[in-house]
Amino acid sequence: MGEGFRRERDALGEVWVPAAALYGAQTQRAVENFPISGQRFPRRFLRALGLVKEAAARTNEELGLLDSERAGAIAQAAREVAEGKWDDQFVVDVYQTGSGTSTNMNANEVIARRAAQILGWEPSRIHPNDHVNFGQSSNDVIPTALHLAAREAVERDLIPALAGLHSALAEKASAFDSILKSGRTHLMDAAPVRLGQEFAGYARQVELGIGRVRRASEELAELPLGGTATGTGLNTHPEFAARAIRRLGEATGLEFREAVSRFEAQGARDAAVMLSGALNTVAVSLTKIAEDIRWMASGPTSGLAEIRLPAVQPGSSIMPGKVNPVMAEALLMVAARVMGNHVTVTVAGSRGNFELNAMIPVLAYALLESITLLAAGSEVFTERCVRGIEARPERCRELLERNPALATVLNLALGYDRAAEVAKEAAQEGITVREAVLRRGLLPSEELDRLLDVRAMTEGGLGNPAPGSGSPPGSPLPPMEDPPPG
Repeated sequence: MGEGFRRERDALGEVWVPAAALYGAQTQRAVENFPISGQRFPRRFLRALGLVKEAAARTNEELGLLDSERAGAIAQAAREVAEGKWDDQFVVDVYQTGSGTSTNMNANEVIARRAAQILGWEPSRIHPNDHVNFGQSSNDVIPTALHLAAREAVERDLIPALAGLHSALAEKASAFDSILKSGRTHLMDAAPVRLGQEFAGYARQVELGIGRVRRASEELAELPLGGTATGTGLNTHPEFAARAIRRLGEATGLEFREAVSRFEAQGARDAAVMLSGALNTVAVSLTKIAEDIRWMASGPTSGLAEIRLPAVQPGSSIMPGKVNPVMAEALLMVAARVMGNHVTVTVAGSRGNFELNAMIPVLAYALLESITLLAAGSEVFTERCVRGIEARPERCRELLERNPALATVLNLALGYDRAAEVAKEAAQEGITVREAVLRRGLLPSEELDRLLDVRAMTEGGLGNPAPGSGSPPGSPLPPMEDPPPG
């Protein structure tokens, strides 16, 4: 082919490979066969793949199956891959052979040639298959790397980010607990709530999401390494898997163990689908939270305007002074992508035919992208939005006083039908429920003050029925007072 290329051979014949490349013939064939998306495996996956190859080399050395000189150089080269030194040498598209064989061979070829460089040997003296891939198969290595990468990303990135969001929401729940406002169901005015109660609900959603993700992460602790081609462990030492997996645990600081059934672990990707389902649920939770927050901040003059969001950037190229809820919008887009990725993971996970799932690369890409997006999205939403949210108690009070649903508390004193008439009159004439009741002469002012204690309404129970109404009496409570600012 000329200057700048070298000729290499694999089982199918000769291939021209860029002269400076660490990869070889099989990788180059994959580059030529799969010019599809330009998308590559992410850093987390390449780190995991390097760790697997390092653990394999050290284990085979320990078992007397690989000489110390080769094993040491292979382990060093694999560690360099794990650390990201050779990311530019991983050139195979995500849309490739369904087992990820092309990427496994990409790693084997890069590590073999780099190990030879470390020793000052001719490249042919360290073989990608015979030495780097000894005791392994793409069919157990690639799903092992997937579990390793996903579990690390969840434990190191996603859970800490969600924990930070949970903490910020819980702090707001406490700070806003005294602020009374209209509840809303079907986007319509409903019985009153406290702003802090709403934020406590958001915090609980995130807390439950963390638990779901943690339980799914635990399933990823089972690794198929040692199953080789079909789960039987052909061409690997019986102790290889246990020893190599122990090394992976030491390298990551996370718990990993041999799969109970390698046939399940290689033929199915159910643990990955379960994790994606948990991520999808988190995305649904974050959508609800982000939507509520941007609705409550809508305005500033013609919306709800019950809270104020931090102004992080100008909102319009034509309207001066406009500020938009951009952090909530960014999180909503993250959630939409995660939901779409879950469809991809679901379809890919369902394609386990006999002893091998044949859609692992796209499953891995989608799953790891979801983890990364949720972690980063949650973190910036926490820091640039939630922590800076301010309540507008005067606006909450203004809307609450005109809320016809306050008539709900009159059910026990007046009955549902008459309370409904009061609510309807208040809504139609733009007056308060208090004014409608007094206009009709249905209750004395002091009884109405006792019944319309809005703080008490947010505590639940039977309310404060009027004496002699036939309903259980309530404890006298003071009239509603203006909440403290902030």
